[in-house]
Order: sequence, then C-alpha cells, then structure tokens
Amino acid sequence: MNFHIITLFPTAFDSYLNESIIARAIKDKKIKVNFYNPRDYSDDKWKRVDQKPFAGGPGMVIQALPTVKAIEKALSKIERNKKAKVKIIFFSPGGKQFTTDYAKNTAKKYTDVVFVCGRYEGIDARVKKIFKMDDVSVGSFVLTGGELPAMIVLDCVARQVEGVLGNFSSLEESRVSSHDVYTRPEVFEFKAKKYRVPRVLLSGNHAEIEKWKIKSKKV
Repeated sequence: MNFHIITLFPTAFDSYLNESIIARAIKDKKIKVNFYNPRDYSDDKWKRVDQKPFAGGPGMVIQALPTVKAIEKALSKIERNKKAKVKIIFFSPGGKQFTTDYAKNTAKKYTDVVFVCGRYEGIDARVKKIFKMDDVSVGSFVLTGGELPAMIVLDCVARQVEGVLGNFSSLEESRVSSHDVYTRPEVFEFKAKKYRVPRVLLSGNHAEIEKWKIKSKKV
C-alpha cells in the first residue's frame, strides 16, 4: 500500500510516521509514504500558494493550480506501476464520514491512496472538478488542516494491510473484543481502594469470557 500526501506541511507527519507500528511497517516495506508540497509547484517568486477568497470573507484559500500540479506529480509516479489502482481522498468537514469499513474497502481494492490536505479556509473547489475524489470527514468537527485527518486515515487503512500488525488477528474489529482491557497485577491499590480485574477474565472459561466481551462492548 502506497500513500501519497499532498500537504503544505510534510514535516507535521514526522513524529507519527517515525514511531511504533507505522514506522515498522515503513521499514519493512509493507507501506510507503510520499509527500508532495504544492509550494514546489507554485509560479510565485516567494512560493506563495494562498490568496483571498472571491466574494470576500475571512482567511485565505489555497490556489487550485499548485495543488493540481502536486496531485499530477503523485499520479505520474503511480502510473509507472501498470497494475496500480488509485483512490484520491479530499478531506472536508462536510465529507462522507470515515469508518473502519471504508478503510477495509480501501485497503482491499486499491494499491495507492492520495490524500489532499487543505489548510486555512480550504482549497479552491475547482480541484475537485479535475480529479475524481472522495470527500471524507473524520468527524463532526473542524480542524486547522487536513494533516491530522490524513494521519488518522493512513493509520486505519495501513493496519488493514497484511503484515503491518505482525499478527493479523490483532485487528480488534475482526474478532470479539471488549473496549475494556486488563493486565497484571490482578489487584492494585490506589488511595486506600483496591481495584480488581473482573473475575471472569481469570476463570479460564473461554465461553464465559466471550460473553463478557460481547456484553462489555455494548455498554
């Protein structure tokens, strides 16, 4: 699985991509992440890519052409692989709600995913007239840019790729699991109160443990 990220701030991804499971997946070549900065495709002397919105209003809008050229660069890299299947995702607060099922479908059907990360007041909407892309939202809230949503979607899609988690049965969504988990010690004390692991988890009765997991997941 190859991820291609269109962003004005590629270094915003450094800390997340260089830690834990995602870092290992990149090192083991289970996934690959490439960045394309619209500033690199600006004709402006100062590499400026934002302008005031037509019809007025606060904030600035990212210009269409530098963004289009950055996407084109990503697509030209992908097209070297004749078997590539591409999905382009445009992050928008008004987009379709992102879900694990969406992530599963993406990982199953596509080899390459392009993330288009907006900033400021957004990206000139004409970009969406040029490319076929999904409008996606990670929640009913507004963020300052598309970088955090891109990290969320990358993480969720990447973990659907076989080998990324090491043991594919680690996928909580593909097995019976509880939102609550426990580990040693069986009992610990804090401020004179004892906190215990639910007895059923210590019972060795797998049927009852499965029932507990199902019940606790619904709570």
